[in-house]
Amino acid sequence: MHGSPHIVSDVMTQTVVSVGSEAAFKDIVKTMRQWKVSALPVLRGESLVIGVVSEADLLPKEEFRDSDPDRHTQLSRLADLAKAGALTAGELMTAPAVTVRANATLAEAARAMAVNKVKRLPVVDDSGTLQGIVSRSDLLKVFLRTDDDIAEEVCREVVVYLFPAPIESVRVSVRDGVVTLTGRIRDTTLVPVAARLIRAVEGVVDVDCALMGPRRRLGLDPDFAEGDPWPRAPGATNAS
Repeated sequence: MHGSPHIVSDVMTQTVVSVGSEAAFKDIVKTMRQWKVSALPVLRGESLVIGVVSEADLLPKEEFRDSDPDRHTQLSRLADLAKAGALTAGELMTAPAVTVRANATLAEAARAMAVNKVKRLPVVDDSGTLQGIVSRSDLLKVFLRTDDDIAEEVCREVVVYLFPAPIESVRVSVRDGVVTLTGRIRDTTLVPVAARLIRAVEGVVDVDCALMGPRRRLGLDPDFAEGDPWPRAPGATNAS
């Protein structure tokens, strides 16, 4: 594999289990159990996403099944009480659905999940038509890349462009997703840039840019003995 998955369409599941807005409560539960999912896109017609129904939407029916909520609960949990009496997906669903486009970056999808506190996102086109679904586990697939694959991309996409003529060869090593750069370069101000670009490579867990600048010459800097390297370049500490 050359490069890495950068957008949602690279990791999403294209076969999606969904329900129509008229799907009955028990049918929703059966579908979730059969397909081992905790949420389902709700469609209008054959493919237009209008909402998502999740286990959290179904639970109020059990919670309030044999209880008479007090006044405070009635006022503070109106939405949950409404769902306790709901019978269909259209009544139960959370709408509008939080969705993502197929060409969104994995970072954008992860951010949408975190902000909206959801575990999966329906993937839609510009018209809202269902294209697939992406889950948290899908976004984590990038960390299955091999160390060799990551090292090859770092060399090709970062090192070759930033350090085309180093004083000493820049060496790239990767272990368990942690990238380490060693060697001697002419311009140490590029170290933070390199760290930032490497962190953007899919599958990278951490970065250590252990790059150094030219050696000081004896007599030009009395604080350094001949052959001593410069202090570690700014930004060269571990970056998460």
